Amino acid sequence: MQCPKCSAGDTRVIDSRVGKNGRTIRRRRQCTECQFRFNTIEEVLRENLLVIKRDGRREDFDRSKILNGIRRACEKRPIELEQINMLISDVMLALEEENDYEIPCNVIGERVMEKLKNIDQIAYVRFASVYKDFRDISEMAKEISELENNP
Repeated sequence: MQCPKCSAGDTRVIDSRVGKNGRTIRRRRQCTECQFRFNTIEEVLRENLLVIKRDGRREDFDRSKILNGIRRACEKRPIELEQINMLISDVMLALEEENDYEIPCNVIGERVMEKLKNIDQIAYVRFASVYKDFRDISEMAKEISELENNP
């Protein structure tokens, strides 16, 4: 594991714990060079998951696409990376329980929005504006008013 602070290639595990869902392992690590401590989360990834795109195409599932979308939505918000990783783990668990090997992209977006709504409403609106492809400000205003009525 590479240190996120100094990029040294050698770290040691200080503590390991099983995640809340029983499918992840949270590890506390320490860099052997700069002594920086950080957390990692390990999870079992199912192989051969496919995403069914809106136009019907199928492509390999890529966890990093979800991570990048959520990170953009959470930019400059008081949300820690660990919260984002736990959100993704929760979404992945729900997707694996509900679907076989093909997951419609709209289901992925809906699960992410459900979780974001509970963490940060601004991040939720940002993610929704891209996911739902708002065409004008009235669509966004409608989404915000629904959020205000049903927090």
